[in-house]
Amino acid sequence: GRLKRILRSARLKIAANPDDIDFRAGRGLDRSQIAELLTCQWIDRHEDVVITGATGTGKTWLACALAMQAARQGKTVRYARTATLLEDVQLSHQDGSIGRVRASLARFNLLILDDFGLAPMTEQGKLDLLDIVDGRTRSGSIIYCGQLPLKDWHAYIDSPMVADAIVDRAASNAHRLQLQGDSMRRVQQRPA
Repeated sequence: GRLKRILRSARLKIAANPDDIDFRAGRGLDRSQIAELLTCQWIDRHEDVVITGATGTGKTWLACALAMQAARQGKTVRYARTATLLEDVQLSHQDGSIGRVRASLARFNLLILDDFGLAPMTEQGKLDLLDIVDGRTRSGSIIYCGQLPLKDWHAYIDSPMVADAIVDRAASNAHRLQLQGDSMRRVQQRPA
């Protein structure tokens, strides 16, 4: 019932099972940190998670596994690719539905911003991103997923006011996971 509804509106890219998290040496995952994140208390405290690493290291999978765990606990979740979400928000300015879009995003306990730092943002996109992040301060959590380490966010966002606000929030209350190692896609394709 409830879990099905949560997962339907979550639009997770991958149905990742938290029980299948791969702690293989060389991935850079700390079991106790993951165990702590799987309690989902960080969501209750409105903290964020920043997952970084090279292509194929399993960032999206891990974000979806954390989201699945949150959903199992009855928390509402929404997955979005950052660029697509910002395009949708941009369109909502034009058709006048921005208020509805803002309200619907703010409703989710957890928002995943995948491929963060991948596509360049328009000036409007930067303000919209700030708006989304701001709307979740003290009310919701964000998982930022991308190749860009936090230290490079300022240069990427390239708008001091917006960058300060977003980076300050992420730097002050985010749990950081830096995935390492080979592409998991290659690891999984190797013959047994």
